[in-house]
Amino acid sequence: MAPLTIGFLMDPLETVRVDHDSTFALMLEAQKRGHQVRYFEQGWLRFNGTCAEARMRHVTVRRELGRHFDIHDEAPHPMSSLDVLFMRKDPPVDAEFLHATQLVELCGTGRSPVFINEPSGIRDANEKLFALRYPDLMPDTRITGELPVLLDFIANNPAGTILKPVDGFAGKGILFLSSTDRNARSAVDLLTRGGREAVVAQAYIPESRQGDKRILLVDGDPVGGVLRVPSDDDHRGNMAAGGVPRKAVLTPRDLEICARLKPELVRRGLRLVGIDVLGGYLTEVNVTSPTGLVEANHLDNVCVEATVLDVAERLVAERAAG
Repeated sequence: MAPLTIGFLMDPLETVRVDHDSTFALMLEAQKRGHQVRYFEQGWLRFNGTCAEARMRHVTVRRELGRHFDIHDEAPHPMSSLDVLFMRKDPPVDAEFLHATQLVELCGTGRSPVFINEPSGIRDANEKLFALRYPDLMPDTRITGELPVLLDFIANNPAGTILKPVDGFAGKGILFLSSTDRNARSAVDLLTRGGREAVVAQAYIPESRQGDKRILLVDGDPVGGVLRVPSDDDHRGNMAAGGVPRKAVLTPRDLEICARLKPELVRRGLRLVGIDVLGGYLTEVNVTSPTGLVEANHLDNVCVEATVLDVAERLVAERAAG
């Protein structure tokens, strides 16, 4: 295949952890294949009167702490100048992020890039709410800001309840409450901002002490995973919250969950997804900037980013062929 121009809408390149960051791994793989790598941040995106463009940096990257990239040039380019655009801005999914997903689709008379993931799919698939389409795969769940409903749910879950913000990420704001916790009313009031914001309430799954599985799906198929084990003094397995990565073994139930999700993920153009499974229950479907590629590579002896780039190249070739 002729070299492609591949863009990455992401957080500042200066801040990435070269030994952990999934987006950086994708950039390295694209560069390894001879493609030109361009990077830009959400704030560099704009509409020029006819189409969306961004101030983009053509970069070379390397896994070398402290000097992990070089800038070859920096100039404005339209979205149509990209063959592929990886939407890899980390959460939160706020108004500015949603605006960015709309702007990148405005290519005027030019051809839009192949998106991974499709902006419309990202907009439609809230990471906490998308899984609600499959209630039989999930733990018992409520979404509400109403104090009486939440307190009743907490009181009727003897194993405990997990509360988390609808737009939370990286384990932030996740609380565990027992059915007799005297802090429950105060915690619910704080998390819902006095009942003004809905939260996710889920029945606690005791198996979560053994870890939650992040399963990486490419085109709906599992290609790797990592078991994120919480520390002894925390209930969260997120690696950003201190969880320790361990090898994940996919069970028949895990594969059933993946198969159920695949048709809808593919239909929406959600090519790279990370689902979270606890004790055989689906808890989240991460589509904005799923992580875990580097850990899955090491634990499963795979190369997830190579599979992703294979898909990107195939989609470009299929489009060129008409």
